[in-house]
Amino acid sequence: MAVVISFVIKTFLLRAFYIPSESMQPTLEVDDRIVVNLLAPGVMDVQRGDVVVFEDTRSWWGGPTPETSPVQDALMFIGLTPDTSSHYVVKRVVGLEGDLVECCDDEERILVNGEPIDEPYLYPDIKPSEATFDVTVPEDHVWLLGDHRAASADSRSHVEEPDQGAVPEEDIIGRTLTIVWPVERWGGGGTDRDPFENVPEPQ
Repeated sequence: MAVVISFVIKTFLLRAFYIPSESMQPTLEVDDRIVVNLLAPGVMDVQRGDVVVFEDTRSWWGGPTPETSPVQDALMFIGLTPDTSSHYVVKRVVGLEGDLVECCDDEERILVNGEPIDEPYLYPDIKPSEATFDVTVPEDHVWLLGDHRAASADSRSHVEEPDQGAVPEEDIIGRTLTIVWPVERWGGGGTDRDPFENVPEPQ
């Protein structure tokens, strides 16, 4: 019964992942274990500022998959251990469909629909972006950045492609809910919508 309940929760409600890289520091550190809310998108909307896990269906960011044993694979399938598959990526949503996302203003801030964004979650002493961009997010897509911009291969790396680095909403697994390990880092999943509260709707 416990296995069945765990599988149902992992399939429809919550799912565990681990963080393999520095791209979301300081919000998420290497080897953090996180729980993801699978109801967003779908039952709940994904919004600007949300930290989400998505499946890298186009192999943009995925590296070699870590080796696992059959026992580990079974436990991941059931949902009793975090998924270590490298084709799942975690980033922060900065643009929704129709949004104009630009870098940068005179104060080196990213703009969304002309509104400059002060980002308190960024890695210390790192610019919001060294690269310039001017992107309109396609329909049913989101535009994503890591919090450690100097260590994140995110949507900026693919702005020359047809969808300008945007990720289809259907590839999103869910929104991060909380850090569950290590114990001393127990807390929220990093979502911060406040910096985007004054962003106007796209024209």
